[in-house]
Amino acid sequence: MPLPYVTPLHVDAFTFPRAIESPASHKKLFLGGAGIRWFDIEGKFVIVTVIGVYLEAMAVPSLSVKWKGKNANELTESIPFFRQLVTGSFEKFVRVTMKVKLTGTQYAEKVVEYCEEILKSSGKYTRSEAKAIDQFLLVFKGQYFRPGSSSLFALCPKGSLTIAFSKDESVPKTGKAVIKNKLLGEAILESMNGKNGVSPTTRKSLAARLSMLMNNNDQHDEANEVPRLN
Repeated sequence: MPLPYVTPLHVDAFTFPRAIESPASHKKLFLGGAGIRWFDIEGKFVIVTVIGVYLEAMAVPSLSVKWKGKNANELTESIPFFRQLVTGSFEKFVRVTMKVKLTGTQYAEKVVEYCEEILKSSGKYTRSEAKAIDQFLLVFKGQYFRPGSSSLFALCPKGSLTIAFSKDESVPKTGKAVIKNKLLGEAILESMNGKNGVSPTTRKSLAARLSMLMNNNDQHDEANEVPRLN
């Protein structure tokens, strides 16, 4: 299936290209949306990471069955829509690019904190997920992220989570590790774009682009920068 046409997105000083090749499947994936994670630190707006979400081409017809006709605002506020986006039978790829210095352990522990909360609240935290989280933490041990470096996550429909790292804007051909736990992969994506996700701007961007694609509007969508939050 050919990729839908989308433009790159410019988020802060980083440009997410319109398509990438997954290090897990080597499929071409299109840019579904992008945004930021930020904190208010003593009244100062501080961007911590920029986030880009890529999707397999079949995501559009798959989501269209139920969500075609909905506008961007309706999709942004729809918990079921983003649950289907997270759990759908198509590949997802997430690039998290750092804007501040972090150790791999600092980053991984914060991700795990959100994922455990999601899994436990849904009653899906079992011994298998606990083991997968231990594997996840181990993959990040010894990593160090400078501004501009990235953590990359590929979520395959059959349930594997491929993790890779990049020191620049490139995407490696292969991953550093594969964790075979579907629920952990889904929890990582949900922690960013779900009901209480850390990046509302990425959620809004995904809703706008997918609404446009499902409703067959102008395929040359705007490549506006994600607005800063006040």
